[in-house]
Amino acid sequence: MALEIRPATSEEILTFGSITAYVFAGAFGDDDDNLAAQANRPEWTLCGFVDGVMAASFSTLPFQMYACGKTIGLGGVTAVGTLPEYRRRGILRKMMTQALSDMRERDQPLSSLWASQAAIYQRYGYSLAGQRRSYTIDTVEIGFHDGNVGEATVARVSEEEGFDDIKAIYEAFAGERMGYLARRRGTWRHAVLSHTDEEGPAHIAIATRDGRQTGYVVYTMRDGKVDHPARGQHLNIRDLVALDDDAYRSLWRFIASHDLVGKVTWPKAPMDDPAMLMFTEPRLLRARDDDGTWLRVVDAEMALSGRGYRADGELSIKVVEDSLAPWNEGTYRVRAADGEAEVQRTSTTADITTTVNGLSSMYSGFASATQLSMTGAVAGDADSLKKADQLFFTPFKPHCADHF
Repeated sequence: MALEIRPATSEEILTFGSITAYVFAGAFGDDDDNLAAQANRPEWTLCGFVDGVMAASFSTLPFQMYACGKTIGLGGVTAVGTLPEYRRRGILRKMMTQALSDMRERDQPLSSLWASQAAIYQRYGYSLAGQRRSYTIDTVEIGFHDGNVGEATVARVSEEEGFDDIKAIYEAFAGERMGYLARRRGTWRHAVLSHTDEEGPAHIAIATRDGRQTGYVVYTMRDGKVDHPARGQHLNIRDLVALDDDAYRSLWRFIASHDLVGKVTWPKAPMDDPAMLMFTEPRLLRARDDDGTWLRVVDAEMALSGRGYRADGELSIKVVEDSLAPWNEGTYRVRAADGEAEVQRTSTTADITTTVNGLSSMYSGFASATQLSMTGAVAGDADSLKKADQLFFTPFKPHCADHF
């Protein structure tokens, strides 16, 4: 078997898309609606060719991610698939190894993905870096236990009228958090504002109080989607962002005012969304938690220095056993002060030792060093683990609201 790993050419991009369409059974479009080919540029792709035939696909989208007050380069892995007749030959491992090296060269010290199967990507150093909470509720069940429904005015606007406003609100909200994408126009259009035949057009409503815009909701509506004699409409929340409690309540009040809607869904709420603490009957949210994005540290030194920090402190971290990115192996001294960190390689004894999986999970704030020590991913004495907990603490749960 002659194996070649290289990007697809512009002439091969439709073949690239057809592999993804087959592997995911049309989730990325069928051959005549080749969404994977449309969403990827040849220079972002990496493909496995067996005896000259394209057998596997892989793409890395160039993103910037918010990391506690800073932005950092992120390789968004997507469209990963191997045709069944070529599986179990190590093709994906070779593509992943090359892709991690390429990301490092492109100043993408982090990589993230939505995992089709967690077992695949944990082998390659990815760790859970967030969860998503989904809600399904009837409009008549929306209400707050303290009776406060908010005082902001909520008004619908067109995309042309409201885009700059919701972009500013999103950046104010996401900028201090961990894991949210720093959305470019294309990300907004593809992940948030796209119009589809199945869901219908995207609608925008903005909350305003005392002359200040404090939140927004992007949603779709379709009739005939709910088995109800009077309220057969389905309202799906694409994106809901509130800068304060009043905006959050007011946006839900607006949603509840859709009297013909019998089902409201929000499939990608953050884990620290306050609805469970505020609703009169939180059980009626029918909340379900699933895994969100998975994160991998591609270049430890760049990643540690590119993150924002909420606590001052000094910690030495030893990274072991990273066969796909061996440049990560070694010990790093992290000195954090005033939200910034100075990171240097060192030969001194480390305070904690971690696998790249453990570092990735700890870095995102999804799991603390103390929690990870119970899994074997991080080792250190109690005082060192506590220092790591404080250093990597994030006041908000890590989250990515955009599928890619």
